[in-house]
Amino acid sequence: MRSGPIYSVEFKRKREQKTNYTKRLALLKSNKFRFVIRLSNKLARTQIIEYKKDGDFTFLSANGNDLKKLGWKHSLKNTSAIYLTSLLLCINAKKKGIKEVVFDIGNNVKSGSKIFAGLKAIVDAGIDVPYSEDAFPSDDRISGVQATKHFNNNLSKDFETLKEKIMKM
Repeated sequence: MRSGPIYSVEFKRKREQKTNYTKRLALLKSNKFRFVIRLSNKLARTQIIEYKKDGDFTFLSANGNDLKKLGWKHSLKNTSAIYLTSLLLCINAKKKGIKEVVFDIGNNVKSGSKIFAGLKAIVDAGIDVPYSEDAFPSDDRISGVQATKHFNNNLSKDFETLKEKIMKM
């Protein structure tokens, strides 16, 4: 390990490559709400976070268990579930007066990954967010058409039903 009078140890989260502080500072300077999606082993969690000097404040949140309450019977962290969870959060955010957010993907940088289904949900809900169409996964993947063909289940039908239910909220 290096030592000496001019050596300084980096923050632990930077050393572990959990936080890119340059990107985080750029997001915080925008003074906009951040839309965050985080995946666990069982479900997807979406949050709208506001920066405050004392620490980040979670303004609104939704997770896969909220989809279960609405009748979702499939995986809680697949592409369709991420889209629906994000859509549910965005509909609630519009009711609270949020019109613009910044999409905070953390260290996930691969375009077309299932996290970007949440970005598509933000756009579909009508909240202003900077985005590129190239980042979105295909519509068949979001709606579950591919999974329906592969597993012979009703994922795509259930997706459309729940999407209409959320949009009417």
